[in-house]
Amino acid sequence: TEQQQVERERREFVANVSHELRTPLTSMNSYIEALEEGAWKDEELAPQFLSVTREETERMIRLVNDLLQLSKMDNESDQINKEIIDFNMFINKIINRHEMSAKDTTFIRDIPKKTIFTEFDPDKMTQVFDNVITNAMKYSRGDKRVEFHVKQNPLYNRMTIRIKDNGIGIPINKVDKIFDRFYRVDKARTRKMGGTGLGLAISKEIVEAHNGRIWANSVEGQGTSIFITLPCEVIEDGDWDE
Repeated sequence: TEQQQVERERREFVANVSHELRTPLTSMNSYIEALEEGAWKDEELAPQFLSVTREETERMIRLVNDLLQLSKMDNESDQINKEIIDFNMFINKIINRHEMSAKDTTFIRDIPKKTIFTEFDPDKMTQVFDNVITNAMKYSRGDKRVEFHVKQNPLYNRMTIRIKDNGIGIPINKVDKIFDRFYRVDKARTRKMGGTGLGLAISKEIVEAHNGRIWANSVEGQGTSIFITLPCEVIEDGDWDE
């Protein structure tokens, strides 16, 4: 029944949260015990132990923040404040920011010259694109490359944004699961990189709240593409003339 399904999902969620918190807490406890037993005197070990403890603390804070946001979304208490947005300017600004901080990654842009206007919450959608771009950079390899393709379909007043990496790809039977809460293709690697396993789940909720859709295509060994569709309006020259 539906009630049994809800209860099963609730139990799985609690089990996942417990596991995600237990792992860093166990790690931190071990390091703190070692420091108490004298490791703080070791000039080489002590800074390493403190650094790991800080990283695990930060990961738990990110996890709690993500959980709070999902809780608000589930209760429909998360406010969406939509604004009219020049999407070309919006996405270029986000790419510029990541480009400045990731010198080892090449960013390729295929964005139309024509201005595309859309209506969304800029803070929420910034979070979506930050999540997707950060994942693309994390999982790219070798000559790291992240591609951005934006296409509009004036017939349906929709646009599609494709963000592609040149990473290891995702097995075809796991692609649809990456938007599930706490799902990780490579759990050890994602945890090592500080991921909470909730970023894409939150992104999906935000995109769908904006009457959009998000999905992924992937080829193992060639990389992954994340697609996002959103409502939009393409403004031609002279459209603003009275």
